[in-house]
Amino acid sequence: MSLLNVLMQATGLALGYLGAAIGAGLGAIGAGLGIGNIGRDAMSAIARQPEAAGDIRTNMILAAALIEGVALFAIVVCLLVAIK
Repeated sequence: MSLLNVLMQATGLALGYLGAAIGAGLGAIGAGLGIGNIGRDAMSAIARQPEAAGDIRTNMILAAALIEGVALFAIVVCLLVAIK
């Protein structure tokens, strides 16, 4: 039995659901901030070096996709904790 299960049994399931909701929210907020930073920095880089716009855009999309994958993983883990 994991420590999380022991805590959920000791304090009731309401705190487990609350923790899962907070975790999912933080995962979504973190992804939004990360993708916003990527977009800001990419636009700044394109403004400084317009001839490299294609390469910068490709790298920006790849990084944004990786961040979205991590955010989706975090939300799924939080939902699995809430279900259990």
